[in-house]
Amino acid sequence: MNKVKPITPEEACKVKKENIPDAVFTAFNTLIAKNFDSKYSAAVVKQKDVVSEIVKNSDITSEEIFNNGYLDIEGIYRKAGWSVKYDKPGYNESYEPFFEFKKVNQR
Repeated sequence: MNKVKPITPEEACKVKKENIPDAVFTAFNTLIAKNFDSKYSAAVVKQKDVVSEIVKNSDITSEEIFNNGYLDIEGIYRKAGWSVKYDKPGYNESYEPFFEFKKVNQR
């Protein structure tokens, strides 16, 4: 009798990656390269810019992006060698949410 086993973190990351459309990775990769500052080995990508890039270059709507968690890419990019931070405004703050990608071991 086969029993269902818990998913491992590696399997979860693989499944997550397989469910994210290529257009999402293309948009992030384009904006990381465009915004990459070699002095700091880092890039800042605004959430609104990546959503706009995805919508512009695919048939994916912004609603689909958020409803399906397509921007939850931090773990995938960490496995690719980036330190990734997502920041959004807290209560009484007002700024654009953004992703910060840094080469691993950079502060």
